[in-house]
Amino acid sequence: MIGRLSGVLIEKQAPDLLIDVNGVGYEVQAPLSSFLDIGKVGDKVTLFTHFTVREDAQLLYGFSDKMQRTMFRTLIKVSGVGPKLALGILSSMDADSFARCIQNHEVTALTKLPGVGKKTAERLIVEMQDRLKEWHTQAPLWAAVEQSEADHRNNFIAEAEAALISLGYKPQEAAKMLSKMPADIDSSEEMIRRALKGMM
Repeated sequence: MIGRLSGVLIEKQAPDLLIDVNGVGYEVQAPLSSFLDIGKVGDKVTLFTHFTVREDAQLLYGFSDKMQRTMFRTLIKVSGVGPKLALGILSSMDADSFARCIQNHEVTALTKLPGVGKKTAERLIVEMQDRLKEWHTQAPLWAAVEQSEADHRNNFIAEAEAALISLGYKPQEAAKMLSKMPADIDSSEEMIRRALKGMM
């Protein structure tokens, strides 16, 4: 079992990462939240990983913290939820928000996630509510106490713009998509979701 990787990030194209660990390149798929947190190409990075072996493939999934990986592993234990759907869920909603939806039985909120219909949402609640009873939320790792609100927002915009560019948008397009972002949005993930929704 490969539980953690530390190396140099040499390729980054959502949701795929390529990490050089002592000359060996590991292909890793990551949810958007971890994809944004990991840094830029050339950085030394560490990912907590989940290794899956199928008949036709060996797949490695990576997460910026153990909390995300724990939620991923909890999700794929649910009947009908595979790694692809679990990644999609964690790309659209952070682990804490998802846990709150499960604990509060928020079916409507869950059906807004990619690939989740009403029946799947109800099954997620039924199968996960006991497993998530002890789930404790925490502040995002990038929310350093000493940063001002303006610094926070600038960081979020920069992260969101870099992610949009990595998804194929031109820098000018990415900047324009984020230029009218409401001031109350306090995460780069939400900025990206709003920007992509505006392009549909």
